[in-house]
Amino acid sequence: MAAVTVDDILADLPLGFASLILRPAPSAPAIERFLIVDADDEAIEAAKAFVLLIGVRGRSALPALRRLLKDPPPVVALKGQREDLAEAEELLRAAGSGLLLVDPAADWDRLLSIAKDRIQPRSYQSEVLTLLEEDLFAIAQTTARLTSSHVLIEDAANKVLAYSTVTNDIDELRKASILARRGPRKYELLLKDLGAYRELHRTRQPVRVPARPQDGLRERVAIALFAGERIMGYIWLQETGAGFGPDVEYVLTGSAARVSAELIRYRNQQSVHMREDRIVRILSGPAEAAASAHSGKIPSERPAALILIGMSDADSRADDAGLKHGELANLASIHAAAYKPTAVVGQFNGDTAIIVPDLQSSTAESGLRSLAEAIVRDAGKHLGINPFAAVGPLAPDLLSLHTVTRITEALLACVGTAESGTVASVGDFEAEILYREAARNFHSSPFRHRSLATLLQEDAELAETLRAYFDASFDVAECARQMNLHKNTVYYRVAKATRVTGLNFSSPRDSLVALLHLQEWASTSYDTSGRK
Repeated sequence: MAAVTVDDILADLPLGFASLILRPAPSAPAIERFLIVDADDEAIEAAKAFVLLIGVRGRSALPALRRLLKDPPPVVALKGQREDLAEAEELLRAAGSGLLLVDPAADWDRLLSIAKDRIQPRSYQSEVLTLLEEDLFAIAQTTARLTSSHVLIEDAANKVLAYSTVTNDIDELRKASILARRGPRKYELLLKDLGAYRELHRTRQPVRVPARPQDGLRERVAIALFAGERIMGYIWLQETGAGFGPDVEYVLTGSAARVSAELIRYRNQQSVHMREDRIVRILSGPAEAAASAHSGKIPSERPAALILIGMSDADSRADDAGLKHGELANLASIHAAAYKPTAVVGQFNGDTAIIVPDLQSSTAESGLRSLAEAIVRDAGKHLGINPFAAVGPLAPDLLSLHTVTRITEALLACVGTAESGTVASVGDFEAEILYREAARNFHSSPFRHRSLATLLQEDAELAETLRAYFDASFDVAECARQMNLHKNTVYYRVAKATRVTGLNFSSPRDSLVALLHLQEWASTSYDTSGRK
């Protein structure tokens, strides 16, 4: 069993599941086992145990706690309300034990399962690989059933990843591949001589390989597994009797899409540090951040920063977007670790997030910007994508980093509309962020200027003129030029809008009201091409 701390366990719990209201004394031993204790249990040896005290809540737990503390455990998990546990806290504090307050509605089995996973950890890599194999074998079996064939899935190096149930209808190549977990060399050369791999690399469609009785080969249909332009592997179907049915290519194309998605997911999950929940926990609030910092041995007292990296719309819609997200996170983690070994990299709301703790505030901003620029530059050079980055403002310490999350996300949204590859801090888009915040609040409000809202809905020509007038910064000549109108026409329409609405567009307050209405009208009246 592995020795862990209560923060290790707390870091894996769902948000709101439990809170550590009393931390174990510094002299308390690490947790080496778990123990379920009923209120009526006697003579309990609780040393070095994570104790789940069940069947009692609040003050009714005191007798059981006193028995437990004859051999104090590092921490006790107990359900109840904090106001009912003042005496329990005093008892545990005196003994040097911690108290984990569990939500009354929480499931003890869930807590036990998470504690066991921490105290008796399984290999993360082997766990993910086992899940991948289960998924691939299931896909292989289903494909075999739909096509009445034998199915084999290989990686790009011809290593066998999965196959369908073995029958007597497989040829020598298939038997040898399954036994050796890779295609025999002489058959690989034969398939290459037949042009099978050349054709597979050229197309994304299924490729047929005729039978060669003289070499002991039955007819095959194969397809390459692509992630963008990268080949991830192959699926091979071998006929088992009556030949392939008319829908074999359709089924194989669908199977290839499923297998490619699983391989990309596996590639992205191999790095434990890419786990999304670690980033989410640090950014959720001070208690969760403290637990994650303690568990990950991340310095939390000094300034910290959040960097968010987004991908362009085109990159996000590409066939290999999932793979690129993982590769971008891997690239970011290498740069971040070189900059600060304790940096945490992962995913946050679909974007790559970098948390950089333990900063020197006097020199941090320029260094963080250089870090983001290096990531964006190398992603464009080596990954063929066009990311952009937002360098959030410094938080005074890691536990308050959650307070800058919203403004960093708002900054990233602004940067995403700028030139490709832009890296920015709040100062670069401060006015735009504030305007968008005002527009967001306006959209969520039920109140509208009645006459202006009516005018915009009923007179599209006048509305479009007003929009162009504001875009031209109230320059009538420029507005007329953009709309191919006479200046007098612009004057007339603006004067009409002033008369109908009672708004004075030279007043900062009135012009702001009009601008918010125009922005909303434009967003609902125009498609992405800017045309009605």
